[in-house]
Amino acid sequence: MSGRFDGRVAVVTGAANGLGRASATRLAGEGANVVVVDIDGDAAAAVARGLPTESIGVRADVSSETDVDAYVAAAVDRFGRIDLHHLNAGVFGTFTPIPDLTVEEFDRVMAVNVRGQFLGLRAAFRRYAVQQSTGAVVVTASIAGLTGSADLLAYQTSKHGVNGLVHGAAVYGGPLGIRVNAVAPGIVPTELFAAAATTTGGKNDMESRASTTPLRRAGTADEIAAVAAFLLSDDAAYVTGQIVSADGGATVVNTVRPSGGAGAWDAAEHDRVFYGTETKEQQ
Repeated sequence: MSGRFDGRVAVVTGAANGLGRASATRLAGEGANVVVVDIDGDAAAAVARGLPTESIGVRADVSSETDVDAYVAAAVDRFGRIDLHHLNAGVFGTFTPIPDLTVEEFDRVMAVNVRGQFLGLRAAFRRYAVQQSTGAVVVTASIAGLTGSADLLAYQTSKHGVNGLVHGAAVYGGPLGIRVNAVAPGIVPTELFAAAATTTGGKNDMESRASTTPLRRAGTADEIAAVAAFLLSDDAAYVTGQIVSADGGATVVNTVRPSGGAGAWDAAEHDRVFYGTETKEQQ
């Protein structure tokens, strides 16, 4: 590794597993001291102990103002400052169809994925102001925030909201020397989707669905971490306000043409499985 982050302090949320753990590992591998934040405090501490730099684990619910302030305080108490933030924590919610989706489930996803990212961004800006420093923030978005589908409504909505947070924060932060970007993963099988392993669209069929992207495969957590590290580094010094897709080309496919692969599916079979019947147009 090049040591791009030697002497810097990075906060990574949702870092006990999956994309967050890969990001913490990548940043530490390039020299950063990492504050590993997760709602599972024991797992966060275990990840921190395994990193090659001086790092700490902190338990925090990112949707809580008190907890966000606490992880910032823990970072400053240990290292004196924070230079980089990867606001990665998120939940995917449920595959429940729109008519059956509860308000409680919708609110739960929005609380973590939108309010949690807002609180993280606000805390980052406040900390940079106290330090009188510049900085860089990366938020984990999703290609679900760039398109739409019939399932995961709360998750999709939250990720569209994340894009708005990134754009607004980048405009505000630019004159202050604070860059804000997002990495938008495509199909990357991680523990986030493990709970839905037997559900269509869950971890069980991610590999097969990814085979229709231009790169014809799913991505890895390490590949997403590499993009996040680039956006946090000085190599991206002129990049801000961007939603960078790391998706194997999924979002550039023309879904009504078979040449991209994603168009080669049976609409009637999809509707039979998803809605339990043919749609009116197919009858």
